[in-house]
Amino acid sequence: MNYENILFDTQNGIARITLNRPEKLNSFTSAMHIELQDAIAHINADKSLRVLVLTGAGRGFCAGQDLADVAGKDGLGDLVKKYYSPLVQAIRDLPMPVIAAVNGVAAGAGANLALACDIVIAARSASFVEAFCRLGLIPDTGGTYVLPRLLGSARATGLAMLGDKLSAERAESWGLIWQCVDDDKLAAEVDKLATHFSTAPTLGLVRTKQAFQASSSNTYAQQLTLEGEMMEELGNSHDYHEGVAAFIAKRPPQFQGK
Repeated sequence: MNYENILFDTQNGIARITLNRPEKLNSFTSAMHIELQDAIAHINADKSLRVLVLTGAGRGFCAGQDLADVAGKDGLGDLVKKYYSPLVQAIRDLPMPVIAAVNGVAAGAGANLALACDIVIAARSASFVEAFCRLGLIPDTGGTYVLPRLLGSARATGLAMLGDKLSAERAESWGLIWQCVDDDKLAAEVDKLATHFSTAPTLGLVRTKQAFQASSSNTYAQQLTLEGEMMEELGNSHDYHEGVAAFIAKRPPQFQGK
């Protein structure tokens, strides 16, 4: 597929997707969704990839849905079911860490796309806006799931019902994102983290995020059982044996991600 609304690159175990409609703050259209689906399918099929970096071009990360693309059309529910829900589910299901590099405003579905990623790093000038209430809507794209879990009921409800802009600094202090960095350091910090993950024990990291996802619906006993099953699998993995051997030999490990 020839991409017109995103940039897609893979190199040295790192996949990078850049939402590329900077003149529209990288707002979503159906065409962009189709390209994202194709890129994620390629990432899933490429066993050499160990991490995905998701960011936006220009001065914004993503302003949510391009309303001009849906003006006069019915069926917002169908749009969510066809594009938005599968997108964030695919992001959460990717067998690798996913980094959101939030370079500017992340609003509506754009904010919740970022929050679907495993690690969110934002530029200090960036912000998060749950803008749905301004249009009489609810926070979709997983927003009603992740916000109360990350922030608690009071803060999640305030953000969702007021639609106030949340600065990157406050998002970090509230525990909504992993890190807020100066604008001119964002690219370097993201590259450093992506390079780290590209040589990390990927299978263990994937099982970690799967275990965290399962914990929201599991009982304590069920979670203990899941931990035991995963540790049994990981204890027989190449990377575990390599990690132990490297520790004993006092040398850097050479993880293969399996």
